Order: sequence, then C-alpha cells, then structure tokens
Amino acid sequence: LFPTEIATEQQSVVLVKRLLAISVSCITYMRGLFPESSYGTRYLDDLCLKILREDKSCLGSLQIVKWIQGCFDALEKQYVSFFMFLMEFPTVTELYQFKFKYKKEVPQMDIISNQTNFVNGASSEDMKQASRHLIRKLYLLMQNLGPLPNDITLTMKLLYYNDVTPEDYQPPGFKEDGSPGDLLFDGDPVNLRVGSVSTDFHLMKVRVTTEKKRMKMVESNLIQQNGPTEISHQGLDCDEEEEEGSTKISCLNLAFSQEEVTGPKKRRKVSEPEKLLLEGRK
Repeated sequence: LFPTEIATEQQSVVLVKRLLAISVSCITYMRGLFPESSYGTRYLDDLCLKILREDKSCLGSLQIVKWIQGCFDALEKQYVSFFMFLMEFPTVTELYQFKFKYKKEVPQMDIISNQTNFVNGASSEDMKQASRHLIRKLYLLMQNLGPLPNDITLTMKLLYYNDVTPEDYQPPGFKEDGSPGDLLFDGDPVNLRVGSVSTDFHLMKVRVTTEKKRMKMVESNLIQQNGPTEISHQGLDCDEEEEEGSTKISCLNLAFSQEEVTGPKKRRKVSEPEKLLLEGRK
C-alpha cells in the first residue's frame, strides 16, 4: 500500500494519492454506495481494505474512479488545495474535505498520530504509522454514522491555488463550477477531525462534516466544533488561517436512486485482473 521509503517528492505524491484513493474507497464502501464487485481487497496489518476498481457493471463507481484520477492529475501538478466529496439529499448530508499543502522550503514535520507529534526528520515508518491511524479513524467514523437516504446526489469539487493554476486548467472529467458558494445543511452540522499526514513534501488533512442528529457514538476528540447551517467554500478549514487565492472551483456531480447506486449484484470473476484505484494510473 505504501512506498518502502518516502525520501523523494515522487514517493511522497504516491503516498498522498494512495491515501486519497483508500479514503474515498472506504467512504463509498462503508456507506454502501456500490456493490461488492466495484471493489478489490488489500490488507493493512489486520485491517481489510476495500479499494474501488473500474467495474464496468456499475457506472456510478466507474465514474467515481475517473474523477479521482482527475484529482491525481491536479495533485501531481500541485494545483489542488481542497478536494471535497459531498452527499446531498437535497441539502448536504455528508461532506468530506481533503486539504493539500505543498512544501517549498526546508521541511518541518507535523505528523499527528494518536495524539503524538512527530517533528523534524520523522522516518518513513512514522509517516506510515500516521497513515494507518488516519485510515482506522475514518473507518471508525463511518461505522458511527446513521444510514443515508435512498436517493442521493454525489458531488466532487476541487479548489485550486490560483497563484500557480492556469486560468483554463481543468483536470480530466471536471468543469468550472457555477453553483453558489455556500453548502447548505438541513440540521446542525458538526465538524469532525479525522487526522493529517505530513511528509517532507506534502501535507494532507482530512475533515468530515455531517448533521449532528445523524451521529452515533463518536470519540470526543474527533469533534472540532459546531458549524453554521451554511458553510462557505472559503471557510471549510475553520481552525487554520485561510490560504490565499484558493477560490477557483471545478466540480462534477452524479445523481442516483438507491437502485442505480448499488447496481446489479454481480460478483466479479476470480480470474479477472484487479486494476485498483490505488495504482495511481494517470
């Protein structure tokens, strides 16, 4: 799942892309969005991970894979600042935020793993430990969210660093977002800290926002604070200073009924080669 060492920028971007792929796969699998045939299996220690694959029998999961590969393109170019995955019915039910930073100066390590800070020269094993901890917390959170409505719309949005992103740039499969800038929740949204992973070259931070009434038992240290009913794109990461010029937005959305989401219940053939999303293919 992870590079044997993370000493170069290329190894670092591989780690970040795989963390994103694993996280989105975890979310879609645990929320029951797609059939079993849309996933391959990998193991992280004793944790069984279901990773999205290009399942031609389920057009919804196939589209999600293509969107994430578009985000990979923006990550490699160091353009994207936020990746957002929304579930709407018709207002926002769940919002998953992935914030990316690219380090241009002497690395200052800021890895948080189980409330322990690793600073200055953390090893590749420390980064892997932080990655494992982030994934486990995400799985724990998914197990404690209430069921989704039968009919939902899935939306992916990318926010860019305007100072480096060309005006006409759009990743494969994305288009300019002309929708209003506010994200409307029906009830009281609560922000949950999932975790962050930092290398010498990248920082990825994960946050989840959902309606308070839909939460079950969740560790208190996950809860950041109650949020307003409307959350603007520019105020998503409310515990940090704002990034300059990260307002250009592109998006894609996909509306499903529950039958269209799950697709036909076909098991994939054992002999079929697995082309999993975490391969990071361009």
